[in-house]
Amino acid sequence: MTVAGPRRITVAGDPAYDVVVGRALLRTVTGLVPEAARRAFVVSTGALPYATTVADALRDRGIEVLQTSVPDGESAKTAEVAARLWSELGAAGFTRTDVVVGVGGGTVTDLAGFVAATWLRGVAWVAVPTTLLGMVDAAVGGKTGVNTAEGKNLVGSFHPPAGVLCDVEVLATLPAPDYVAGLAEIVKAGFIADPVILALIEADPDAATRPAGPHTTELIERAVSVKAEVVGQDLKESGLREILNYGHTLGHAIEQAEGYRMRHGEAVAIGMVFAAELAHGAGRTDDALLARHRAVLDSVGLPTTYAARPLADLLAAMGRDKKTRGSTLRFVVLDGLARPGRLVGPSEADLQAAYDALGSC
Repeated sequence: MTVAGPRRITVAGDPAYDVVVGRALLRTVTGLVPEAARRAFVVSTGALPYATTVADALRDRGIEVLQTSVPDGESAKTAEVAARLWSELGAAGFTRTDVVVGVGGGTVTDLAGFVAATWLRGVAWVAVPTTLLGMVDAAVGGKTGVNTAEGKNLVGSFHPPAGVLCDVEVLATLPAPDYVAGLAEIVKAGFIADPVILALIEADPDAATRPAGPHTTELIERAVSVKAEVVGQDLKESGLREILNYGHTLGHAIEQAEGYRMRHGEAVAIGMVFAAELAHGAGRTDDALLARHRAVLDSVGLPTTYAARPLADLLAAMGRDKKTRGSTLRFVVLDGLARPGRLVGPSEADLQAAYDALGSC
């Protein structure tokens, strides 16, 4: 049997960069590092063995490697952690021709990219995501940032990487709940742009929840392709890129309200159902498409209900969402499958009705 080689998905831009998806790729990271780099700052969580493989590959190319460890999860994405990394870069004398390499989940690549964006006003960086969420969302598109007490990703920069390396084999060690949570961003890509994703999941939901499933690589490639197409046209979220935030307005508010104890993908799954209920109430999403949201998400074990907090507790956080203009809330909604649009300024009654529907099923 012929084994397919890695797939390169190009993200347009100035400069463009590649997202490489395949298996047994970690040691090929050197192919994404700029030729001028003489030193690499490898950022990872302390318990992650893949960073050692990446560091060894860089050393074999003659690159001096400085490794550092950061906390796991959202606790890595703070100004305090970023400041520590800046200090380490300064002590090591890192220059504009050197490179930052983020190895880990989406929080690590967000942080590494932000540090790269702000060190010497911008140095090159490479993302090596080791979670499903990181591969299909956080590491692609050049969004970097940290959280504040007031909200998620409110401080950051658009700073595209020199390349992204997605080694599907590393997902075998990812805890099952984390893998399933990452599926939310894949499902999102199916609803906003690529219905084949939904069909693949619906054909065998159990297989979709396993890294060894027959369609895992294809699902990742399709989700990455959706994001690459969008961000290649709109890097700084001036218009089209907003559609990638489907489900995120309420999702981010829930994450903040829950103290980031809920996984991002779980919150986004709830947010997608909320957006579908909101659009259904406005006559923009039909019964079948609304039902399909719950069916697909339920089938892979993602949450579709939420009633833990009153809507009033979430509205302030939604008001700080990046799509909000002044005091007017804006939501990405669907006018049909793979037909995203915007719903601007829904009434409090409409918001409450959609939110009530989340707790009634």
